[in-house]
Amino acid sequence: MIRRVRAAKIESAGRDRWMVSYTDVMTILLILFIAVAARAIPQQGAAQTRPADTLVRARANLESRGIRPAMDDRGLVISLPQTVLYPSGEDRVSPGALPLIGQIAGAIRDLPNKVTLVGHADTVPIHNSRFANNWELSAARSLRLLELLTSRYGIDEARLSVSSFGSYNPRKPNDTEEGRAENRRVEIVIHHETR
Repeated sequence: MIRRVRAAKIESAGRDRWMVSYTDVMTILLILFIAVAARAIPQQGAAQTRPADTLVRARANLESRGIRPAMDDRGLVISLPQTVLYPSGEDRVSPGALPLIGQIAGAIRDLPNKVTLVGHADTVPIHNSRFANNWELSAARSLRLLELLTSRYGIDEARLSVSSFGSYNPRKPNDTEEGRAENRRVEIVIHHETR
């Protein structure tokens, strides 16, 4: 009987040995998962701040080229007056504007951010046979700028979009020539979002 009790004790001790190994493996796995999760948290935080860092660098790059962008809730905004880009009542980009556009394209070419070209107009109705109203003119100006950025300066077309506000998003009152001149513009908006 004593022999059976000793044999039973030896047998049960041998059977439970796997529990020690199993517990060790589970502990190691738990430590591994905690380590992986701890490393992933800072990387996610860095990924969330990267677009903002990109815009800060883009702003510094543009300012070093003599361009004064502004930051707003959409992203980084480069506002270009109509007189710099286009002849009055036209959507053809002036040859004199090409160096400025080249500077902007050079600063944004390699950014991953989406870019919207936003046309604006004043409230004076357009009087030409090509455009029925200021909506069409401001949209056409944005589209011509998109075509120029993609064909001449190699900006990826998939990153670009076009928008038109016509005369409905004025920067200044339209009751003076200076105010109307401020309202005739194209904005290049470099968004916080990437592709």
